Amino acid sequence: MPPRTRGGYTSDAPRRRPTGSERRRRVHLREVDPVPDPDPVEHPQHDRDETEEVFEGARGGPIDRSILRSFHKHVAAKIWLGEDRAPLKLVNHGVKLQLWELDMERSRIYETVHRSGLAPLTSCSHRVASRPMLSAFCERWQPETTTFHMPFGEMTITLDDVASILHIPVTGSMISFPQPLRVDDANALLVELLGTTDVEASRETEQCRSPSVRLLWLRDHFSTITDASSDDDIMFATRAFLLHLVGCTLFADKSATSVAVVYLELFRDLSMVGSYAWGAACLAYLYRQLTTATRFEVRQLGGYLTLLQAWIYEHFPEMFSSPDMSYTESRPRALRWRPHVIPDSLQSVRERLDRLQISEVCWEPYVDHRAEHPLPDIAWYSGCLKCGQVMEPYHPERVLRQFGYIQTIPPRPFTPPRPDRSILLEQYWERWTDHVLTDQSRGRRCHYSGSGESVPEYMAWYDRISHRIVQPPQLRSGFTTNARSSLPSHAASTSDTRAARALTLLRLVISGGREQSVDVFWGALNEAHGILAGSDETSASHSTPSPAPASHSTPSPATLPFFSPATFVYPPAASDDPPPLIVPPPPASVAPPAASGPPPPLIVPPPPASVAPPAPAPDPSAPAPDSTASTTVYVRAKRKKKT
Repeated sequence: MPPRTRGGYTSDAPRRRPTGSERRRRVHLREVDPVPDPDPVEHPQHDRDETEEVFEGARGGPIDRSILRSFHKHVAAKIWLGEDRAPLKLVNHGVKLQLWELDMERSRIYETVHRSGLAPLTSCSHRVASRPMLSAFCERWQPETTTFHMPFGEMTITLDDVASILHIPVTGSMISFPQPLRVDDANALLVELLGTTDVEASRETEQCRSPSVRLLWLRDHFSTITDASSDDDIMFATRAFLLHLVGCTLFADKSATSVAVVYLELFRDLSMVGSYAWGAACLAYLYRQLTTATRFEVRQLGGYLTLLQAWIYEHFPEMFSSPDMSYTESRPRALRWRPHVIPDSLQSVRERLDRLQISEVCWEPYVDHRAEHPLPDIAWYSGCLKCGQVMEPYHPERVLRQFGYIQTIPPRPFTPPRPDRSILLEQYWERWTDHVLTDQSRGRRCHYSGSGESVPEYMAWYDRISHRIVQPPQLRSGFTTNARSSLPSHAASTSDTRAARALTLLRLVISGGREQSVDVFWGALNEAHGILAGSDETSASHSTPSPAPASHSTPSPATLPFFSPATFVYPPAASDDPPPLIVPPPPASVAPPAASGPPPPLIVPPPPASVAPPAPAPDPSAPAPDSTASTTVYVRAKRKKKT
C-alpha cells in the first residue's frame, strides 16, 4: 500500500490544492483511494470559531464572507451576539468656526479663501450633530465596500453628494504628503509658514504631544490681524485661517482640539490652493473615520460630520430631516436643513433602520439642484481616493440607484495600493477620465425617477454576502410578540425599576405613531398603571410570553405585532386582587336600574390595597363606648406616677 503523507494524502494519488473557502474552514481534503484502506486515518474537522457558528445562515451576518472578510470584527457582529455599544462621541467644530469670522476688515484674507474654493465651509457647517443617528449609520458601514449596507442594498456618499452638499471642488490634484511629519519638522514648518518663533512652535507642539497645533492657539495668535497689518502678517494669518478651517471641517480628527501641522504644507503657495481636489480628499478621510468607528472598541467618530449628517437628511427626509423653508438652490445643500438632535435613542434608530423600506429612500435628491450644480462627470470615477497617507476605494457601480440607474450585481471590490506605491494612484487619478464607468457598465435607467429598482437576482445575491439587519428580533425593545420579555424583570420591587419599566413600555407605544387604535394606547396605559401600582408582581409567574417569530420578513410599522390590539398580551390578574382599572359591579344594597330608564351612574373603583379603607359608619343600636373607664385609667396612672 502506498505510504500516507501529512493530511491523509497518498503519495501515488495526485494532490489537489484546497480552495480559499476550504482553507478558511480548515477542512482537510483527501482523494478517495480506490483500494479500501484497512487502517484509515481519521482527520476530524476543526471546530469553527464562535462568530462563524453564529452567523452562518443568519440574516444578521453574511453567509458568503468572500466580500465582507472582516465582518467578525465589526460592531454589527457584536450587536448580533448580544453585546451593545453606547452612541459614539462626535467631533464637531461648528461652533468654533463662528469664533473666527472674516468681516470687512479682513477682506484680503477672504479673497484668498474664496479663490481656494473652501469659502462655503465657513457658513454651511452644522452646529449640532445627532449622536444616535450617526452612530446607527456607522454600524452599517462596511470597510471592504466603503458603503452603508441597508436592508434593501448598498448606499454611500458619492463625489456628487460632496459637490452638491458642500460646493467645494472635487476635481484637481490629489492631496499627497511625502511622509508623516515629525515634531522637529512641524516646528520648522510653523516658523517658516506662520512666522512664529522656535520657542513658541516648540512649546505648542510639546503641549499637543504631537506634530499638531491647537485650534485655540491659531485663533489667539492670528484672528486679530486685519487689512491694516503688513503683507507678511496677512499672508501668515491667511495660512493660519485655512489651517483652522480644514481642521474644523474636512480633516477634523478625534483629538477634538487640534489640527495636524502637515496640512500647512498645502498652503505654502496660496495661489495653488484652489488646484486641489478638496472634496475627494474630504471623502477619503471620512471613509477612513467611518471604517475605524466600525470596530467595537472605538468610542469616537471624526471627519466632517456635516457632510455625513446632510447626506442622511437628503436621502432619508421623512425619517430625520427638518427642512429650512428659506433655502434657495444657489447655496450648498447643507444649508437646506436645520440640524437638530433627534429625541430617539440609538436603539430606536437602529430598529427603524432595520425595518426601513426602499420606498422611504430619496434616491435622487438633487433633481431641483441640477440647474445650479449639474452632476459632475468625476462622480462616475471608479478607483481609489487619497488624502495624504489615507487611501480608500470608491465604487459608484455599487450604488447605481443613487444615479437613477437600475442596480446590478457589482464586481468584487478592489483593495487600495500600499502607501509606498501611492505614486501609481496619483497617476491613475490624473487620468480619471479613462476610469469612469462606461454606458455599458451603468446599464439601464430606472423606469421611474427615484424608484430604486434593481435586477431580480440582486437581492438574492445581496442577502448572501451582506447583513440586512443589525439586530436579531429577539433583542429588539418591543417590536415582536415577545416584547414584554425585553423589559426589566417583574420581580424587581424598587420604585426606580418600576418607573423605568413603565417608561420603556410607554416609549415603545409612542414610537408607533398616531395611526394606532385607541385600544393600543389604553392597553399600554393599563399595563403601565399596573407596573407602577405593583399589581403585576404576583401575576408575572402566570404569564407565559410567546416566542419571537422566526420569519425573515421585515414588517411595516402598521403591522408590527406589538402594536396590534389583538396580540397585545396582558398579564392575568391575581386571584386575590381585582384587575386594575376594572369597574366593579354595584353593591347589593343598590337596586339595579330598570332597562328603559337612564344609564347607570359611574361607579368609582375601590382604592388599592395599600390605601386604608375609610372607617365604617357608627351603628345606632350598638351600646355607647364607656368613656369613664378610659378616663379613670388615665387618672389612676397619673396619680400613681405622682406618688
